[in-house]
Amino acid sequence: MASAAPSAPPTPTGLTRIVAASLIGTTIEWYDFFLYGSAAALVFNKLFFPDSDPLVGTLLSFLTYAVGFAARPLGALVFGHYGDRIGRKKLLVLSLLMMGGATFAIGLLPTHATVGTAAPVLLTTLRLIQGFALGGEWGGAVLLVSEHGDARHRGFWASWPQTGAPAGQLLATGVLSALTALQSDDTFTSWGWRVPFLLSGVLVIVGLWIRLSVDESPVFKEALARAEARKADRTAVAEKLPLVSVLRHHWKDVLIAMGARMAENISYYVITAFILVYATNSAGVSKQTALNAVLIASAVHFAVIPAWGSLSDRIGRRPVYLLGAVGVGLWMFPFFSLIDTGGFGNLLLAVTVGLVLHGAMYAPQAAFFSEMFTTRMRYSGASIGAQFASVAAGAPAPLIATALLSEYDNSTPIALYVIAAAALTVLAIGVAKETRHRDL
Repeated sequence: MASAAPSAPPTPTGLTRIVAASLIGTTIEWYDFFLYGSAAALVFNKLFFPDSDPLVGTLLSFLTYAVGFAARPLGALVFGHYGDRIGRKKLLVLSLLMMGGATFAIGLLPTHATVGTAAPVLLTTLRLIQGFALGGEWGGAVLLVSEHGDARHRGFWASWPQTGAPAGQLLATGVLSALTALQSDDTFTSWGWRVPFLLSGVLVIVGLWIRLSVDESPVFKEALARAEARKADRTAVAEKLPLVSVLRHHWKDVLIAMGARMAENISYYVITAFILVYATNSAGVSKQTALNAVLIASAVHFAVIPAWGSLSDRIGRRPVYLLGAVGVGLWMFPFFSLIDTGGFGNLLLAVTVGLVLHGAMYAPQAAFFSEMFTTRMRYSGASIGAQFASVAAGAPAPLIATALLSEYDNSTPIALYVIAAAALTVLAIGVAKETRHRDL
């Protein structure tokens, strides 16, 4: 049987539209996800766990935050399987609808004062749906771009969906910052916190319209055509499930991807989510000041990610990734020392440098993980490696950091926690192979 003819590369206009579709979707989904994290740090302890000590209430609200991460591996397995079977685009539309619907529903939730213990149960359920959807979103979004572009500029183009994380953070923090500036604490706690969650419904409509307008990945279409041809050939060996193939042929790559995410994931949530607890409780910084610092730093983060992605096209994925991992580890003690001064300029410097170094890991990650796996198991492999790591890394990071602060009342154990994660990432990238010139 003749194999499918190679697809023509997309035009610059076509590739830009594909990047926009991936970026708008990831921005909305990360907006939803980070909005929850910010609300967990600021108001959920009062609304859903009012009978607890304030710091214990924060721990409990961060625990519901972590629950969302627990669902991400399941989302990675399900979305990865069907994404490798029926296509990237269909699954990306589904993930957007699930994430947006769950976030909109959180904005309508009754609180503990209204329905008692049912409130945190409902909150946790919706958080699980959020995590399940996000577990399938990331892999599909970065693959859609990676598989449309060429190897020479893959790091740059594939880094654009990664900017959805700071863009979502920027949007979520910006909305929260505006609301806290315009409303009193009592008004925000009473009903103002619901507004950004309800706004998600509008954003999903926009994202869905853009995402439905793009074509399926040509690389996947060719792989699917070959698979269909093999099915028609009775003498061909039956194709195994993507998950089985990944664990048989790419288990080392999965472990490398998980290790690579340790410093990237943990540092990000310490820098952007836990800082709202640390700066306000330990450094005496106002909630508004901390939000403003994260807001400005997220804008810088957004700008540097494509630059790091482009650099990875020139010198390789591994050198850029290692620079970020080592840099984040070295920055942790200065990071907390600057925040402890209580000055806005030092707080902004701490967060901005931390996110710039994080970007050196996050930018090449999309192309790096995509290049590790073959087409018919790429969605599964990239998603499993990325999302299983999030259970051990990003999920407990704010929880562990808050517990360490509660136990020791200083930042040294938290800094050492991030440094240990950086060491694991350096080890993982050290044993990985360079993938920059790999043909998808």
